[in-house]
Amino acid sequence: MPLHPPRLYVDVHILQTVPPANLNRDDQGNPKEAFYGGTRRSRVSSQAWKRATRMHFTEHMPAHDLATRTRRVASALTSTLSQRTGLAEEPAGRLADALLAPLKISAGRKKGDTAYLLFYGRRQLDNVAALVGDRAAELAALNDKELQGEIEQLPVAEQFSTGHTLDVALFGRMVADIAALRVDAAAQVAHALSTHSVTLEFDYFTAVDDRAEEEQETGAGMIGTIGFNSATLYRYATVGLHQLRENLADDASAVQGIREFVTSFARSVPGGYRNSFAHQTLPSLVSVVVRADQPVNLVTAYERPVTPSAGIAAESARRLAEEHRTAIDAWGDAPAYTAICHAFRDETAQRLEEAFGPAVSFPHLLDGLDEHLISAIAEATR
Repeated sequence: MPLHPPRLYVDVHILQTVPPANLNRDDQGNPKEAFYGGTRRSRVSSQAWKRATRMHFTEHMPAHDLATRTRRVASALTSTLSQRTGLAEEPAGRLADALLAPLKISAGRKKGDTAYLLFYGRRQLDNVAALVGDRAAELAALNDKELQGEIEQLPVAEQFSTGHTLDVALFGRMVADIAALRVDAAAQVAHALSTHSVTLEFDYFTAVDDRAEEEQETGAGMIGTIGFNSATLYRYATVGLHQLRENLADDASAVQGIREFVTSFARSVPGGYRNSFAHQTLPSLVSVVVRADQPVNLVTAYERPVTPSAGIAAESARRLAEEHRTAIDAWGDAPAYTAICHAFRDETAQRLEEAFGPAVSFPHLLDGLDEHLISAIAEATR
């Protein structure tokens, strides 16, 4: 890999319409909202969609290529050591505590917990366990001082700072008090916003007790309300290819990582009240824009809310095309590559083609993006 890889940003723009739903609730249990352009909008937090994206990874990637975010890293390492070495839980736990001690991670209130969630690759934890190898029983038999001296000679911190999994490389790791464990995120995800104004509604529901008739009872067995709204959401994320290459230390893995991210970001949906609303829809538009200058969020297309009389999804698509063209014309920064997959026709399809190019299927969008990134990396390394 060259010392100075090309700075390329892969912007992902998505329009997705969801039916009545509560994807991401606030502290009152209602769908999150935001004021934008002077009107109330539906909002899904970036954290919610990042988690949904990460969970989508788990469906088609090997378990050892994924990461875990938890306060209970000591417990996880204890289990790994027990499985690999045959140690009983108590000596394995003592050895796990000793292995993690050099990291100087702040302890949490509960014994064995860290003060914050630690995001680590599962393979990294296996590598830490492998450091003790066949010496596990021998090390566990040492007194505390002797054990500490032996562990200090092992490269424990290096196992957590190299060999990152894709989700750690994409979303980063913030460890406030240990700079060596920090990983700068390659991906940034915006809060999804509705392109139009929304009104909070409530579903009043009742549940019937199946045995009520036998007991000659009347009325509902349970009564409640769930807040919901429906919206056409503009979703945006960007991935820095150069940062992802640095985090993964491999060109092919970085290109594949962007493909995995775009796939999972496009196909994932936060699961709030999923059983109540069955809100899983596919986007009506996905566009990727590769830029060498800076990421560009096109949410400004919706500062003036789309009105229902215009046909919300189609008008949102036309607004996106117009904002994309305006950004290029005003700033003179032509993207290095654009591609689009959408389900629109007639005038909307024409406007989108003028801005982003001809529509392609989602698999072809991914393939074209791969080819462009591979070519860009090859050009930079000549």
